[in-house]
Amino acid sequence: MPRSNHYTGVADDSDAPAVQPVQAGMLLVNLGTPTAPTAAAVRPYLAEFLADPRVIDYPRWRWWPILHGVILRLRPKRSAHAYTRIWDERGSPLRYGSEALAAGLQAELDKQQPGTLRVALAMRYGEPSVAHAIEQLQREGVRRLLVLPLYPQYSATSTGSVIDAVADAFKRLRWPPELRFINDYHDDPGHIGALATSIERWRAAHGSGEKLLLSFHGIPERYVALGDPYAEQCRRTAQLLRERLRLGEDQLLVSFQSRVGRERWLQPYTDATVRRLAAEGVRRLDVACPGFAVDCLETLEEIAMQNRDFFTAAGGETLRYIPALNDAAEQVASLAALVRRHLGGWPEAAA
Repeated sequence: MPRSNHYTGVADDSDAPAVQPVQAGMLLVNLGTPTAPTAAAVRPYLAEFLADPRVIDYPRWRWWPILHGVILRLRPKRSAHAYTRIWDERGSPLRYGSEALAAGLQAELDKQQPGTLRVALAMRYGEPSVAHAIEQLQREGVRRLLVLPLYPQYSATSTGSVIDAVADAFKRLRWPPELRFINDYHDDPGHIGALATSIERWRAAHGSGEKLLLSFHGIPERYVALGDPYAEQCRRTAQLLRERLRLGEDQLLVSFQSRVGRERWLQPYTDATVRRLAAEGVRRLDVACPGFAVDCLETLEEIAMQNRDFFTAAGGETLRYIPALNDAAEQVASLAALVRRHLGGWPEAAA
């Protein structure tokens, strides 16, 4: 008898081998990546991403002709070229970096309390999808689910969109698990400590530039005016890092990258900032991106390549990108502690 696609059961039909049931699961969610650095692979990824009303909130009648008539005809080829600059034999850095972080987090949690919490990874856009990951966790016996979007600062365009995807996935489940979200961790002491340690270690090994620039992904200013807390949380992260690193406001600067379209986005813009600093006589500039848990196109290509070239063309000598935390022990430990706190009241919280 054919099965309905709606309200899947706990077991579902699967030829996969049985897995030891667990009661609690944790779902890490990152943005996503195309499956290959080609226009053909980038196009469906961009279509899913840019069709999300959390990302672009224009009315559909206005946005759809632009998206399908212009953007998806031109941008996939340009984006594919950018991806070829960072793709390696392991594939997409965001994909394998996120997988390594999930594996490290599973190992760390298992050390503390073996076998009680299953860690899974999903991508908001692309594969593995949020719905697929949740259904797989439910087949493994998960009845309590903690969702951790890998965005330290909350924005409706990122974490809010993950919440939407989880809600959509839950609509398909006959018996959904209990659910909790970690909305942000921008000021979590463990996270700030991990960032500071990473920056200090890198600068100790490579020497310190004259200034440290923290570049966060931008969003339209209009979104902030509508109540998005993202800008405030980015600046709070920066202030806590200033205090931890003992740097003044003239030594640790903040900017926002990746703007598109004609709207005003959060300022100052990263590309304009690196050019200005070079013109003012800064010769060595260090850049970190505390809004990205794992390295990706926006850090490895946009910052470490594009903005490096902007800086040197404007008279600077070298722009050095400080890698994201990725699966470093400090990030694994800080996220494990964060997860344990958010499990409070569930049986798995007992150490």
